[in-house]
Amino acid sequence: MNYEEFHRHVRKAGLTLKEFAALICMNRVSLSNLKKKEEVPSHLGVIAALLGEMRDKSIDFHGVLSRIDIAPKRPRGAGRGGSFGGSKQGRLFPSPKPPPQPPTGRPEEK
Repeated sequence: MNYEEFHRHVRKAGLTLKEFAALICMNRVSLSNLKKKEEVPSHLGVIAALLGEMRDKSIDFHGVLSRIDIAPKRPRGAGRGGSFGGSKQGRLFPSPKPPPQPPTGRPEEK
């Protein structure tokens, strides 16, 4: 489903993207980012289409969804610099070692 069709179904359900995201425990920015990709994941398209149809048939989907324990999606993204967000692997770019000291030309003391 393309983004425009998805957005049409969300509006048909009488929701804004912010309300749709809150209803399914999703970050609204994640939904807005789908516009750049132009394609919407199938499961979100199905949910939006069903909510639109439920509203057309005067079925209260708010009550149905409020009875479901929907786990919020875990945030992804910004990890510390040089690593992938939250993975337990080592740093991709280790801290630089201090440069070696140039020899002084003096004999070493014992």
